[in-house]
Amino acid sequence: MEIALDEARLAVGRGEVPVGAVIVDGSGAVVARAGNETRLRNDPTAHAEVLAIRQAAAALGAERLSGCDLYVTLEPCAMCAGAISFARLRRLYYGADDPKGGGVAHGGRFFAQPTCHHRPDVYAGIGEAAAAELLRGFFAAKR
Repeated sequence: MEIALDEARLAVGRGEVPVGAVIVDGSGAVVARAGNETRLRNDPTAHAEVLAIRQAAAALGAERLSGCDLYVTLEPCAMCAGAISFARLRRLYYGADDPKGGGVAHGGRFFAQPTCHHRPDVYAGIGEAAAAELLRGFFAAKR
């Protein structure tokens, strides 16, 4: 999670919402890392999770990442939860809850829907304090 937090800090430097993501393979090797780049790319889908999934798929030469785990600093939104499911990621570890925009433990609870074809094991609250502090600081500076 520390690498994901580093990616979130880098996102702040780009003026992005501080969310970072890392994908590791079954051996624990990092295969992808990313931070939000929605403003940089002018792309509303350039969330850290989606960018990391794209990198991992390219690095591994596979559309399914079934032996991989995703670490992300904020509860994924519904779009990212869908991408996680389609990528067949094995486990999802996330830091801070997102009561407004989250799609895992909040909102539509994507993985709980009967139409969800793949549900990763989900572990919440990993590095939560550090992730939440980054977000609070970022939005406080914007106000």
